[in-house]
Amino acid sequence: MTSRPRALRRIVATTDVHSSFDHALPMLTHLHAVRPDTLVVDCGDFFEGSGYYRLGRGGIERAALVGLYDVIAPGNHGWNHHFEPAIHRMTVCANVYDTATGRPVFRRLHTVRIGGRRVAITAVIGRQAFRSIPASQRAGQHVVDPERALRDVMLTHHHEADSWVVLSHSGFDHDLQLAAACPFVDVIFAGHCHSDQYGPSLVGDALVLKGPELAVGYALTELTASGWAARTGRFPSVSASSLPPLLGRLHEQVEDLKDRMNVPMGAVAEPYRGQVLDRRLALRNLTARLHSGLGAEAVILNETALRPTRLGTALTFGDLLAIEPFDNQLVHAKIPTALRDNPTALLHHLIEGAGPLITAPNPLPAHLPTVLTTDYLAENLLDGRTHQAGIALRQAIHSTLTQGTRQ
Repeated sequence: MTSRPRALRRIVATTDVHSSFDHALPMLTHLHAVRPDTLVVDCGDFFEGSGYYRLGRGGIERAALVGLYDVIAPGNHGWNHHFEPAIHRMTVCANVYDTATGRPVFRRLHTVRIGGRRVAITAVIGRQAFRSIPASQRAGQHVVDPERALRDVMLTHHHEADSWVVLSHSGFDHDLQLAAACPFVDVIFAGHCHSDQYGPSLVGDALVLKGPELAVGYALTELTASGWAARTGRFPSVSASSLPPLLGRLHEQVEDLKDRMNVPMGAVAEPYRGQVLDRRLALRNLTARLHSGLGAEAVILNETALRPTRLGTALTFGDLLAIEPFDNQLVHAKIPTALRDNPTALLHHLIEGAGPLITAPNPLPAHLPTVLTTDYLAENLLDGRTHQAGIALRQAIHSTLTQGTRQ
């Protein structure tokens, strides 16, 4: 006996969940409840960003996506997971291509009937977000301009759709510009930026909106007599006392990993205790310690290598995995030849690709052939590593947070 097709009336979108499952039960329960008449989509970065991902290796995320979602856009985090068969079938993206064959890496379009209309769902990833993917994961692939890609998809498939919806992993400001450049688009669900812009914002006839990140909330659009209506919201609180089987299993997995992460790792040093981690303070102290302790000529770390996590009096294993969720290793890296005698240009190059930086010493030496940094910066924005430093970033930040600081 086959199940009845869903009579869809609306679209609900999440974005930048980043494996944030500490309080994800409201999100999972709400999506399960609305799914019978709602297309459930995600705008990227569902994977990576917490100890649940590091310990669970993406199992919880995979089960949640396959069990609750219909269509997802790829983000710069968790890129490799989008090539797993079950996840790949759900992924759409119009502007990433295989360099050797010239073919799209993902299917470019998903069409569905919502409120009696044919709705085309496509997705794009911004150039900056694509460049943020580890180089080894995106080898042999390239990104084209999102505007150009959307126009090409629309021209090819214009006869198949009455409305166009875009899942974008590019940033809210970028998506406002994209809406202006692509007036055929009706709705853009935004992601990637982690800004306090949520919308909905009206650009011409297009709506641009974004749900609160980290499994806190959603963006929603539905067809009315006068067109698309949109809003954002937060997931309502729920109890775990009565859950459907899928959510019950996910909840058990989350609770099991949560127990493993509650192991204490030492007392939190005074400057960080009882507050959200000041990443710049922690990295200033860390780079100073690494510079003097490992004898490197210079140390460069990007602020986004750490996450701003609230700390108590004791540092737990889960705190460490939340603060440094990306398993960065410290390495000695080669500076590109053209930048070795130009520290200003070097910093500009790194900031453009990775965001704000912390360095030791400050200012940097006038001539700098190598630098101590993360393997991510070494392989994506520098000329690769010369050798390992023998310590993971997580180990170094553990020492900094529990053994005091240099002011």
